Amino acid sequence: MTSLTAVRDRELNVLESAQRVVESALRQLGYGPEYVELLKEPLRMLTVRFPVRMDDGSVRVFTGYRAQHNDAVGPTKGGVRFHPDVTAEEIQALSLWMTIKCGIHGLPYGGGKGGVVCDPRTMSAAELERLSRAYVRAISQIVGPTKDVPAPDVFTNAQIMAWMLDEYSHLREFDSPSFITGKPRAIGGSAGRETATARGVALCVEEAARRRGLSLAGARVIVQGFGNAGSYLAQFMHEAGARVVGISDAYGALYHPDGLPVPELLAARDSFGTVTTRYSNTITNAELLEQPCDILVPAAIENQITADNAHRIQASIVVEAANGPTTLEATRILTQRGVLLVPDVLANSGGVTVSYFEWVQNNQGLYWPEEEVAEKLRSTMLSSFDKVYRMAEEHGVDMRLAAYMVGMERTAEAMHYRGWL
Repeated sequence: MTSLTAVRDRELNVLESAQRVVESALRQLGYGPEYVELLKEPLRMLTVRFPVRMDDGSVRVFTGYRAQHNDAVGPTKGGVRFHPDVTAEEIQALSLWMTIKCGIHGLPYGGGKGGVVCDPRTMSAAELERLSRAYVRAISQIVGPTKDVPAPDVFTNAQIMAWMLDEYSHLREFDSPSFITGKPRAIGGSAGRETATARGVALCVEEAARRRGLSLAGARVIVQGFGNAGSYLAQFMHEAGARVVGISDAYGALYHPDGLPVPELLAARDSFGTVTTRYSNTITNAELLEQPCDILVPAAIENQITADNAHRIQASIVVEAANGPTTLEATRILTQRGVLLVPDVLANSGGVTVSYFEWVQNNQGLYWPEEEVAEKLRSTMLSSFDKVYRMAEEHGVDMRLAAYMVGMERTAEAMHYRGWL
C-alpha cells in the first residue's frame, strides 16, 4: 500500500499536517484546488477575551476561541477544552478533524471546536463555574442548537457543560437542552455519553484485531494516557480478556509483561487521570510506546509516534484514541512495516456520535436506554470502520488517508450542491 508523500515530522505542525492530508484526500477524490482552499481552514474563527473574578477578589482576563470549520452539511459540532496550551492553530486543526469525523459517520454536522487558555487544575470549582459562564457569554452570538453545538473535551466535563447550558438558557430566556451535549442525564444528557469515546475506540480495537486474525482475549495492550478515554478503554480491554501490559499518565508509565492490575489502578487514579505518582517502578511515556505489545493505543496528546521512534514500535496494530498522536512520516513508516493504523478521526469519534444521539434525543424529547445507545454506537462505528477499510483497499492508500477521503466527500458534495463551488 502507498501512503502520503513523506514529510519530516518536525517540519509540520498539527494544522499543516491535517491540511496536507485534506489536500491528498480531495485530490484522490477528483476535487479541484478550490475545494482544498476552502476546506483547509475554518469558515469562521472567533477569538474572545473576557474577565473572570477569582476567589481572592482579583480579576483575570482569559483568552478563548471558537472555530466553525464548515457548515455546508449542517450545524457545526465540537468540544470545548480548558488547557494552558490551547492555541488558535490547534483549535482550527481540531475543528477540521471534527468535520471529517462527522463525515465518516454521515452525521448532519460540520466540525467545530472551542477552547480557553487556562489551567483548571489550579482553579476552584467556583472559579471554573464563573469561567464557563463567561466563555458562553462571549461566544453566545455564534452558537446554538441549529448553529454550533459545543461538548466536553480536554479538562471539561458534564458539570461544566451544565453550567454552560444554564448560562445559555438565561441569555436566550428559554431552556435549550440541545444547545450543548455531554450534559448530566438529569438535564438532558444521554445514557452512555461519558464512556462513548472509549467504547468507540474499543470497538475499533476489536475490529482491527478481527481483521488481523488476532484474538482480543490474551492480547497484550498498551494504553498511553489514563484520562477519560484511556482509563475507560483500559477497563474495557481488561473486561474483554486482554492483558493491559502498560498504562501512563502525564508523570510517567507503568509496564509489566504479565499484565497490570487494572481495577486497582482505576480505583487509585485522581480526577485528572493521575496514578503513576503512587508507584516507584515507573518508566517514561516515550519508553512505554516502544515496549512489546500486540495493540498500542496512544490516548494522550499529539505527536507521540514520530519518525524518530516509529521504527521501534513493536505493536502490529495502532489505534489512535488521542487527536494527532502519530505524525505523517510515522504513519508512512508504520504502514510500510505492515502495522495496521486506525486513525484518530475514526477511532475516537464515538464521542461525537453519542453527542449526536444526545442532540437527537433533546430535539425529540424522547430518551433511549443505555443498551440502545450502545447498540446504535456499535452499528455506526463498525459500519464506518468497514467503509474506511474498503476505501483504503480500493485506492491502495493508508487508513488515515482513506478516513479523510470518506470524511471529506460528503462536505465537498454538499458545498457543490449548495452552489458554493
